[in-house]
Amino acid sequence: MTEPAAPVPLLHVVLFEPEKAGNVGNIARTCAVLGAQLHLIRPFGFHLSDRELRRAGMDYLEGVTLHEYANWTAFQRTLAPGARVWAFSTHATDLHTRAGFVRGDYLLFGPESRGLPVWLRDALPKLKLPQPGGGRSLNLSVAAGVAAFEAGRQIEGW
Repeated sequence: MTEPAAPVPLLHVVLFEPEKAGNVGNIARTCAVLGAQLHLIRPFGFHLSDRELRRAGMDYLEGVTLHEYANWTAFQRTLAPGARVWAFSTHATDLHTRAGFVRGDYLLFGPESRGLPVWLRDALPKLKLPQPGGGRSLNLSVAAGVAAFEAGRQIEGW
């Protein structure tokens, strides 16, 4: 008798070289309430035991499936064939609302101070969040939250 396959998570939020513990804690809370998994790709600008991470994540951290990777290559090795990874960037032209997200998609965000490197950004389909008021970019935890909830809305029909 075969065991049933594990359910596919609603989605995955991937942070490439995150720098601020508080942002990661806030994103972890978002993942917890959505049932999304959180993937962190090193190096980090903080330690996972950082007080800011724990404070921002509160008791939600216990409800998050967290994966850590030494680098991008280590993360890529874990992707199933056909996995869809969406890179979020202010350099994209397509809006996140038009992506057509499906269960199990990966939403990739770069570090707070510089965003995704060009080599990575150019290798993946890119999406952007509208910023009609201008400015360089949204805060990482805000951007991840907006994108994750839109993906959830598309997948679950909320």
